Amino acid sequence: MSQELYSTITDSLVQDGYIVIPHAMNSTLSQSLLNLAKKSKNFRRAGISARKKINSDKRRDKILWLDEDSSTQSEFISFANGLKDYLNRELFMCITYFESHYALYEKGDFYEKHYDAFKNSANRVVTIVYYLNEEWDEKEGGGELIVCDDNDNFITKVFPHANTLVVFLSEKFPHEVLKAKRKRYSIAGWLRVDMPNVYV
Repeated sequence: MSQELYSTITDSLVQDGYIVIPHAMNSTLSQSLLNLAKKSKNFRRAGISARKKINSDKRRDKILWLDEDSSTQSEFISFANGLKDYLNRELFMCITYFESHYALYEKGDFYEKHYDAFKNSANRVVTIVYYLNEEWDEKEGGGELIVCDDNDNFITKVFPHANTLVVFLSEKFPHEVLKAKRKRYSIAGWLRVDMPNVYV
């Protein structure tokens, strides 16, 4: 994966704490990942917190964890691991591993405003979101990502167009997913500094 992309992300994390990159990678990657997601029948309702408690008042998406079983998923995981190594080398972030899952929002699904990590918590340090939706209608689709700052001030709205990449520091930016008006696919992942969990 391009060192130029890693450099752009790193510079933006240092300067602003986040970056939104349209047309981030090869468009065939997002299309292949979308095709795999659409074929799967193993999506499960997402939970909240370490106990994975399901609370449909706060979030209603379904998830499917990525693994190394397919060349397509492995390509995306390889990109993230390359970013991990680059950040460790350039910023001494001590990231230990990357975890990620597909996220499926069906019509009416949403995710209330939240942080991906609490301040000074030794787990998620960098959030990665990658969108997979071809020909997304910004007026009719819904499902926008809203990113705010620590003081709850609006920063940006991201439409979930295919091959759009969002990267931000996990403990600094509360964010939410507005109600989707059609099926919406993405990948959500985290660069972490703790030890890997085993998901069953």
